[in-house]
Amino acid sequence: MDAIFIPQLTKAPERTEEFQVKEFLPGLETLTPVRGRVRIQHQGNYLEVSGQAEAIITCTCNRCLQQYNHRLTVDTKEIIWLDESASQAQDLPLEREVAMEDLVETLPPDGYFYPSEWLYEQMCLELPQRQLCDLNCPGILNSAADSSDEPIDNRWAGLEALKKRLPG
Repeated sequence: MDAIFIPQLTKAPERTEEFQVKEFLPGLETLTPVRGRVRIQHQGNYLEVSGQAEAIITCTCNRCLQQYNHRLTVDTKEIIWLDESASQAQDLPLEREVAMEDLVETLPPDGYFYPSEWLYEQMCLELPQRQLCDLNCPGILNSAADSSDEPIDNRWAGLEALKKRLPG
């Protein structure tokens, strides 16, 4: 997806640019290309950006460490304010208190909007924080029937079998 020059949007029909997406996004490892659509509408002093997209990713279960596939879907809308001061480098302290109203996205009105970066960010926000292959996943530890009640990690089963064959 090419960058969109923001002043050019004002000359587009209905001040809107809309396009279909069917590509792999750099930095986002997916099994399938990201498919969907992105719509950018210039509203004078802000951009209204909306998008619907989906892809399939491979996750690792936090309990059993097995890999599984997960459908990642995005259906979102965002307001990005156009502000002259957005392009100026600010010498800010490392730590400062930020008011809630300052937590907004801004772009310079004569700058560019990068739809692929925006879609990448939206897809990353939808990554599951808690990755479970199944809600009833038992995890790594299982009780061995032939040994004591101590749980055994299945990854050590080969070593446990070798240990039983050694004289001892």
